[in-house]
Amino acid sequence: MSYQVLARKWRPRTFQDMVGQAHVLKALENALDQNRLHHAYLFTGTRGVGKTTLARILAKCLNCETGVSSRPCGECNTCVSIDEGRYVDLIEVDAASRAKVEETRDLMDNVQYAPTSGRYKIYLIDEIHMFSNHSFNALLKTLEEPPPHVKFLLATTEPKKLPVTILSRCLQFNLSHLTQDQIANQIGNILEQEKIEFDNASTELIARGAAGSMRDALSLLDQAIAYGGGKLVEVQVRAMMGTIDSEDLDGLLQALVDADPELLLNTVETIASQNPDFDALLSELLSLLQKIAIIQLLPADSDNPLIENEALVQFANAMSKEDAQLYYQIGLMGRKDLYYAPDTKSGFEMIMIRMLAFRPVQGEEIPVSTQTIKQLNDAVNTETGSDMQQTNVATKNRESQSIKKTEDNNWKNIIDEMALAGLVKELAGNCVLKSHSDDKVELALAPAQEHLLNHNQKERLEQAIKTRFGPGVNLVILIEDSENETPTETLSRLEREKQKAAQQSVNSDPVVKSLMDTFNATIDQDSIQSQ
Repeated sequence: MSYQVLARKWRPRTFQDMVGQAHVLKALENALDQNRLHHAYLFTGTRGVGKTTLARILAKCLNCETGVSSRPCGECNTCVSIDEGRYVDLIEVDAASRAKVEETRDLMDNVQYAPTSGRYKIYLIDEIHMFSNHSFNALLKTLEEPPPHVKFLLATTEPKKLPVTILSRCLQFNLSHLTQDQIANQIGNILEQEKIEFDNASTELIARGAAGSMRDALSLLDQAIAYGGGKLVEVQVRAMMGTIDSEDLDGLLQALVDADPELLLNTVETIASQNPDFDALLSELLSLLQKIAIIQLLPADSDNPLIENEALVQFANAMSKEDAQLYYQIGLMGRKDLYYAPDTKSGFEMIMIRMLAFRPVQGEEIPVSTQTIKQLNDAVNTETGSDMQQTNVATKNRESQSIKKTEDNNWKNIIDEMALAGLVKELAGNCVLKSHSDDKVELALAPAQEHLLNHNQKERLEQAIKTRFGPGVNLVILIEDSENETPTETLSRLEREKQKAAQQSVNSDPVVKSLMDTFNATIDQDSIQSQ
C-alpha cells in the first residue's frame, strides 16, 4: 500500500478531532443538535486552517445514517464514503476550474433532482471567490431559495472578493489562525501515535514555520521526518528549514548582556556563514526577547512553562527589564528597514550594533566595554600586595563615609542618585529610610503598598544600594507603617499644594474676576494646571 501523507492521514473526521476554531464548532454543534439548519454556509480563513475539512464533517453530520447530529457514527456507508471521497450526494466543486457561467448553470440544473441515497444533496464549492460575475449571478437565485433537500457549503480564502448578494444569503464562519502552541501540541500527539522520536524544540520550530496553518505544519513535518531519517532532532530541523542553531541565538543574547562588541560581530559572522534568512532570524530573536520579558514579570514560584527554560531564565536575570524592552523595540523597528539595507546581512548587523549602542545609561554612568573592564582588572592585579591592601582600606573608608553622609540627605535624593526606574523606583519611592549602618540599609514599606514587593524588585533595589554604598551593604525591608512621609507621598502633597496655589492665583486675578462679572462666567477648576 502506498504511503499516505500526514496531512491526509490525520485530517479530522469529527468536530472533536478539530484543533482550535471553538467559536465555529460550538455554533455548528448547537445548530445540528437543535435542528436549526441553514441552507448555505460560508467558511472563510487562510490556507490550511480547516475550511474544507469542516465542510466535509458537516456533510457527514447531515447525511449520517444514524440521524442528523453533531456526532456522526463514522462507521455507516455514508460516513465511510464521505471520508474516502466517493459519496455521490456530496458534490465537490473547484471554483477555479469551473468558473465559466455555462458550467455553473449546468451545475444548478441538477439541483432540483432529489439525492440518490442521502438525506441531503450537498454542494461543496471550494475557493468560490474564483467564480466570475456571471457565475455568481447564475448561482444567486438557487442559493437564496434552494429545494429543501439541498445544502450549500462554500469555502474561500478571500471573502472580500465575494459579492454582498452572495454573502447576505449565507451564514458566514471565519476560521482563525491556529496558535503555535495548538500546532505544536497536535504535532506532538501525532508523532507519539506514529511512534516517531522527537524533541519539543523541533515541534516548536515546525509550528513557527507553519504560520498558523495546520496543513503547512503537517507538510513540514513529513519533510522533517524524511530529512531526519525517521526522527526529529532540533539541529536537523533547523538545517532543513534554514534557521540557525539555538546556540548562535544564545550567543547574540550573551553578547548583548556582556556588552561585548567583538563577541557580537563574531557571532553574526558565524551565523552569516550558514546563509540564513536574516528576517526569520530577527523574528526568532524577537520571540526570545518576548519570552525573556514575560519571565521577568513572573514570580519565582510561577507554574508558567517558560520558567522551566533555564537558558532563558538566566538571560532574564542577567538583563534588566528596560534593556529587554529596548532590544525588542529596536529589533521590531529594524525589521521595517531590513530590506532597505545594501544586503540583509549588513542590515541585521546594524540592528544588533544599534541594540548594543543604545543601552540605557544609569544616571551619570558611562557605558564601559568588557575589554576596558578586563584591562582595568589586569592593571589592578599587577599592583603590589601593600598597594592592594592600601586600596582596599581606602575603599572601605569611602564606603563607610558614604553611608554616614546619608544621615544628612533624604531618601528621595538617594533614590535620584541611584537612577532607579520602573517598578523598582516605585517600590523605593513608597518606602521610608528607617535606619542605616555600615552593613545594612533598613526601609519601611506600608502594608497598603506590600503588593509592590517581590523577590525580583527587592533584589534589583538591593543591587542598586550595593552599587551606591558598597558590596558589603545589605537591604532589609520591613512591612510597617511609618510617621514619616515617603518620597511618593511628599511628591503628591507638593503637587496638591502647587495645584491649590495655582487655583487661588487664577481665582484672585483681577482680570479673571472682571471677565467673570462681565460675562457671568464660572471657572472650570479642573482646567487649571500648575506650571
